[in-house]
Amino acid sequence: MSSTGPQPAVGVSQSPAAQPDASGDGGRSKRARRKPRRARVYVTRIDPWSVTKAAFLLALAIGIVIVVAVAVVFWTLDSTGALDAVSRTVDDVLGTGGFDLLTTLEFSRVLGLAAVIASVEIVLVSLLATLFAFLYNITVGLTGGIEVVLSDD
Repeated sequence: MSSTGPQPAVGVSQSPAAQPDASGDGGRSKRARRKPRRARVYVTRIDPWSVTKAAFLLALAIGIVIVVAVAVVFWTLDSTGALDAVSRTVDDVLGTGGFDLLTTLEFSRVLGLAAVIASVEIVLVSLLATLFAFLYNITVGLTGGIEVVLSDD
């Protein structure tokens, strides 16, 4: 028995892509023409703890954006004098001058309110995302889940 190279085991066949190509290009022309493989996968369960962690991090990022945006808008309105103009207009409308808008809208108060709103947003988004993950897991028996098509394009 002569051996000219490694032989496949009994009952195992090589795929056409694994066989050497006589054209010399290493089989690239065959692979370039082949259709992409597709697989259908159904999401039948979502881990609520993973959803909670991801939602918390996303909500935290959004909360930081809220606080920074409020600070930038307040600084812009203050530096352009828009807050002074609004304060004078409110004083003219009320007449007596007993209400001072600039002391009510201090930077620390506005930023504190933005931080409170961001904190509430973080808690609500995290809780709602977790609740929706539980609801999805309950209703997946009726709906069959979400179909995802994976491809190697």
